[in-house]
Parts: sequence; C-alpha cells; structure tokens
Amino acid sequence: MEDLNAVASEYRPNATTEIENDLILHWYPKRILSRFNLADSLLELGLGHGFTAELFATACNRHVIVDGASTVIDQFKQKNPDFTGELVLDYFETYTPAQPFDVIVMGFVLEHVDDPDLILKRYRQFLKPGGKMYVAVPNAKSMNRRMGLELGLIDDIYSLNANDLALGHKRQFCLDTLRAALRNAGYRVTHEEGIYLKPLPLATLKTLQNFQDNLEAMCKVGIEFPELCVGLLMEVLPE
Repeated sequence: MEDLNAVASEYRPNATTEIENDLILHWYPKRILSRFNLADSLLELGLGHGFTAELFATACNRHVIVDGASTVIDQFKQKNPDFTGELVLDYFETYTPAQPFDVIVMGFVLEHVDDPDLILKRYRQFLKPGGKMYVAVPNAKSMNRRMGLELGLIDDIYSLNANDLALGHKRQFCLDTLRAALRNAGYRVTHEEGIYLKPLPLATLKTLQNFQDNLEAMCKVGIEFPELCVGLLMEVLPE
C-alpha cells in the first residue's frame, strides 16, 4: 500500500490550498446534513483537515472515521483531544466494520484511491438496508478548468495540475464519469448538486472588497449548476 503520510503536508495549516479547502470542507458537510436527520451510525472515509469530523459528530450517535495516514490522525488528536468518535488507522481497501452503517460519507476520497470502483462496490455491503451514501469529488469540467483549457493553461480537461499532484490526486471526475462509476457499482443516484461555482482564479477573487460574501454566494449559486462547479456531491442508494 502507498504511504499516505507522503501527501499529509497538504492537510496541515498554511498549505497553499487552505482558503478554498476551508470553504469547501465546511460547506459540503452541511449540505449532506440537510439531507438526513440524526443517524444512529455514520462512517466517514478520510480525515483530511478534520473540518468535517466536527460537523458530522453532531449528526450521529456513533461516528467512525477511517484514514490511512497516521500523521493526519495524530495531528487531529492533538488539536481535538475531546473528540468522542472512533478513529481507525486503516486503508479503505482493507477496513472491515463489525456492523453496517446508516450513512457512509466519501468526501473527496475517490480521486485519491488506486481503484475507485473497488471502493464503491466494497462499501455498498457496509450500508444498512435503506442506508445512504454521499460522494463528493472534484469536477474536471468546472468553469475555472474550462477557462484554463480555453486559455491553454491545461492541455486536457482531465489532466492533473500541480495542486492535484500535491494533494495525491490520481484522476479527475466529471458528472458523466461519476454517474457511470456509481451506476456500475450498483447504486442509484437520488440527489446531485454542485459545490462552489468559481468563475475566476482565486488570486483575482481575493481582490474583491466583499471577498467572503462572494465565496458564500458562489457556493449557494453553485448548488443548481453541478456541471460547472469545482466539486460534485451525490447522494446514492444501493440498487
């Protein structure tokens, strides 16, 4: 298995991606929470910056987070000594829970793994009957990437840029490829929306006087335009 500690620096404070990570990773969990009431059990794949852990902990009686990077888990424990959820050091490919879950969240993890089809099929068996899964991924065909392609800044809409590589991304998704992957893994999409409609580069957006208000507006407007957003969010049920 790959040493996931090698990309853990991007999940520490002051990483170059911090502003937009902070925005997206605080936004999409709230959108997920709006889709279900209190769950008895929730499984989250990936700890990342730890932003989502705090939010999901309020929405379930049992909260389990699996992550393959020990440094990320150690950092989270240091910052959150009172966290009551269960932190499991394991790879997504090998983790096997003792009991199934009401909700499973795959928040920006499928772009990292070697075989996303394997992960999707494997975790279907870990859902309780009637359980829901939420999948969020970056969108290769976002407005800003389409602009980058038109301007010659990227050579292919699915190419990985320096930021992708720094984060350990292995692939790009779009609406069509994510829908296909979920369908092929035996899921039915019951809801989809966009995460963060970004019309301009971050450096340009930061020059706006009402920068934070614009960021929030771009998240709200993007809900209805997933094909153009930075990220995609889907709710699925097993067929």
